[in-house]
Amino acid sequence: MSLQVSNNKRILTLLAAFLGWLFDGFEMGLFPLVGPPALKDLLHDTAAKDATTWFGCIIAVFLVGAASGGVLFGWLGDKIGRVRAMALSIFTYAIFTGLCGFATEAWHIAVFRFIASLGMGGEWSLGVALVNEIWPAKSRALTAGLIGAAANVGYLIAAVLSMVLLGFVSTTESFLHLLGVSEATSRYLTDHSAWRLLMISGALPALLNFMILLGVPESEKWKAEKARGHTSHWANVDLIGVLIGSLATLCIIWAWSPLAAEHHVGPGAAIVITIAGLGAALMGFLYPVQRYLARSEAAGSFTHTHNRGIIKMMLFGSGLASVALLGTWGSTQWAPKWATEQLAKDVPNAKEWTLVCLSVGAIVGTIIAALVAGRFGRRKTYALLCLSSIGGALLLYWTNDHYGPYFLFTTFIAGTATASFYGFFPLYLPELFPTAVRATGQGFAYNFGRIIAAIGGLQVANLMNYFDHSFPKAATVVSGVYLIGMGLIWLGPETKDSPLPD
Repeated sequence: MSLQVSNNKRILTLLAAFLGWLFDGFEMGLFPLVGPPALKDLLHDTAAKDATTWFGCIIAVFLVGAASGGVLFGWLGDKIGRVRAMALSIFTYAIFTGLCGFATEAWHIAVFRFIASLGMGGEWSLGVALVNEIWPAKSRALTAGLIGAAANVGYLIAAVLSMVLLGFVSTTESFLHLLGVSEATSRYLTDHSAWRLLMISGALPALLNFMILLGVPESEKWKAEKARGHTSHWANVDLIGVLIGSLATLCIIWAWSPLAAEHHVGPGAAIVITIAGLGAALMGFLYPVQRYLARSEAAGSFTHTHNRGIIKMMLFGSGLASVALLGTWGSTQWAPKWATEQLAKDVPNAKEWTLVCLSVGAIVGTIIAALVAGRFGRRKTYALLCLSSIGGALLLYWTNDHYGPYFLFTTFIAGTATASFYGFFPLYLPELFPTAVRATGQGFAYNFGRIIAAIGGLQVANLMNYFDHSFPKAATVVSGVYLIGMGLIWLGPETKDSPLPD
């Protein structure tokens, strides 16, 4: 099918997916930077423990929303097409990220970030499906690496933009005055490290919609599935499962948040809610696909054995993603906060330079991981990535006791290792699913891992409290999850040199 698409159309498709995921990364990278000053502003300098707990909860809410969006927009992409669904997902995450800049309470940011993350989770699954279906098989490793690197380019842009604004706050205020903005409004936007202005800038990716709608071709593979009538088996009523799954995961977040503590919800009750909520979320997010497969089987499109294989691959893929996402969000994503709070309290731009080094390392790691997987195979590569991530996290957290060049170097190494999975997944996950359920299947697999990461990430604050606010000890415990991944990958298929399933 890819031969029917001109090279210019292929390049435009890759560019659209690259930019979409770049701005995803930009907006994901914003919160680690603006979160501490934003919470300090919104919580009115309350206890540091409350700010840390809220920080973890907002990250968790983001991950839950991305998981829900991966299934929701993946479902939409399999039903109405990759391009239209991707445009809608980008519009969603752009607008609601911008609205975060107008928050007046910490929970406002949590709500806006949740809705924004719906679009972020959807954009990943749709962009990856579209690029893999339009580009030829020989280019899959390279395009996967580029897509994986895109988000980290976005992280890098977020860090640089933050440093520019902080370095020229007075200039930024003067520029706003020239635009006719009042002095009070200018100060409102630039106070507390200009976090409001940075969040509002997140609305800019909405402009990308125009390019997507005007120039990006729809997947010929998807259009062939539509012509066969396979897309008609998706039903709107099945989205009740996604709603139930989202509510269940939000209940988990609530159980570990300061709001639950105010209602005297203890750790025991929180654990029970977590187990029950995780089971409800799993069944809810699987429900749309199960119903689709049941209708397809009744219509004679798929066999029962084929359908069981799809569900098995969804669970397998989610396990791989859970390991990678929990490892990243539970260890290296806390490095900017660790730098500013414990290693470099009085060093200007310490968190920004930390994020720069993480991002540059991640760009290198994602491209290398995809190329290595294309050359040596998927299973060997994933196992190697797990091993290197353990080493990278331990190197960062156990060989540094102050901020300096060596700290930034080890941050680069840790970023290269732990983010390398995000070049691997755009290559491997599409190879696990047929065209009819590719966007939904890989959207579930990648994004359900975010729920596990959210639950685990909530425990980082608890681990830090248990270890007397020691980032190294908490990160070491979380990094143990990579050992699970080293065994899990061998339960899946080796897809090197295999075509995408029809």
